[in-house]
Amino acid sequence: MKTRHKRLAIIVTGVVGLTVAGLFVLNAFRSNLVFFYSPTEVLGGKVATNKTIRIGGLVEKGSVQRSPDGLKVDFVVTDLNKKLPVHYEGILPDLFREGQGVVAQGRLQAGNAFTASEVLAKHDEKYMPPEAAQALKGGTFAPGSEVKKP
Repeated sequence: MKTRHKRLAIIVTGVVGLTVAGLFVLNAFRSNLVFFYSPTEVLGGKVATNKTIRIGGLVEKGSVQRSPDGLKVDFVVTDLNKKLPVHYEGILPDLFREGQGVVAQGRLQAGNAFTASEVLAKHDEKYMPPEAAQALKGGTFAPGSEVKKP
């Protein structure tokens, strides 16, 4: 093989390798991308079932029901417009309580029941994810749109 052909083979191999690596990176980003939705958007049919999403809002007062072992919890998340029942199995954050802001990550099941795999509670009186704050103020949040900070 001539030097020119060797050089061309090295360049082609490098380009193919970089392309494959780039596709792996893009696939990893796509599979780990999680969008935020309000209960109004979820119940409005904007979310496919069995897709990992995040929902946010307030834990409705009087809605928290714990199992005797304390690891299974059912509660309702509301954006003061619609209510979405959530089921979670695990240890809740210490700051989780009724009337407080919460973000839950999980999957929407058939029948508009949300099964959370992770629950995050806000850490002080001033913090709330911008998407949740906008949803609570009456606006709706479209994934990918700009959110104005409260």
